Amino acid sequence: MTQHTDMNYGAFVTRVSLGGVLLAHGLLKLFVFTIPGTVGYFESLGLPAIAAYLTIFAELVGGTAIILGLYTRLAALLSLPLLIGSVWAHAGNGWLFSAPNGGWEFPLLLVALAIAVALQGGGAFALRKLPVIDGFIPQALKA
Repeated sequence: MTQHTDMNYGAFVTRVSLGGVLLAHGLLKLFVFTIPGTVGYFESLGLPAIAAYLTIFAELVGGTAIILGLYTRLAALLSLPLLIGSVWAHAGNGWLFSAPNGGWEFPLLLVALAIAVALQGGGAFALRKLPVIDGFIPQALKA
């Protein structure tokens, strides 16, 4: 294997890991916590209800796009405000995610993964683009 190939497989693993966690968290909010429960939790943090809806949407759509490798850099960059918000939401709970209500270590790891995906791009097995919307995406964000 060449270094380029190794990096492509590494980017693939990083991409699928981040996308899988985002998708799983979106499904968790949808089917386990439910939309009203998620809205209630966000409101208990002082956030507007729309933030809960946007978060669920971002996790489901963004996670799926990242897994598939569709506009991976853009999806990873767009996930950063959401992930930084999750670090903020868990900051008062302590460091370890095993702490009551979850600490900030895991959300911070997801921030680092999103930055890595944004820097590396889709890697191996990425679909890369959809012809219907491709013209609207800046070239630097298409990888």
